[in-house]
Formats: sequence, C-alpha cells, structure tokens
Amino acid sequence: MSPGPRAALLAAAFALLTGCSTTAQFRLPPDSQIRFGSRETSYPAGQVKTLPYFWDSAGGIPYKLEQNDKVVQEGRLAARFRVVSIFWPPYALIYWPMGFAYRCYDLTSGKPDLCR
Repeated sequence: MSPGPRAALLAAAFALLTGCSTTAQFRLPPDSQIRFGSRETSYPAGQVKTLPYFWDSAGGIPYKLEQNDKVVQEGRLAARFRVVSIFWPPYALIYWPMGFAYRCYDLTSGKPDLCR
C-alpha cells in the first residue's frame, strides 16, 4: 500500500475516534463529583470522556459539582466548536458541534479555572 491511501486511512480512523467524544481532565474538591447538564452520569476527579454537546452549549457547558448528593457549585464551563464535526455530516455538525474548550479544568477554587 502506498503512503497516500495509508495516510487517508489513518486520517479517517483518527476522525472516527475523535468525532464521537470530547475529553478533559477535571480537578475537583475532595469527595465530590461533577455532572454535566441533564445527563445522568456523574464523574469523579480525573479524565472525563463524554459525548459532545448540542448548539445550546455554545455559551458554555452547564455543570453541577456535587458532594454527598448536594449541589455545592454550578455554572458553565468554557466550550468550543469542534472542527471534526464538520467532517461527520450531517449528524455531528447538527447534534454534536460543541466540546470542552480546555484540556484541564480546576474547580477547587469555587469557580471554573484553567489548570495551572
């Protein structure tokens, strides 16, 4: 197989793997979990990999920080347009165009911040 088809196959595999999710690291206060929007799943501190978000998250991805089943903090996390959604027509561009803006969010200080 020549380099051209091999490169195209590798690019397609990369798009397939990255087009279906958005990933970020989260630093959370001790004994807390984070929940995004109305999604049922909550996550402990560490890496979170989830489905991308709809256009209504363009102003930020809604989150709730919970400790002992009580909401201790809520707000919106910075979001960005996912360029890979252009290459997944029509569904990703319509339904999943938004993802986490940063690779790491620090929520230990009372408000979302970029990890340092």
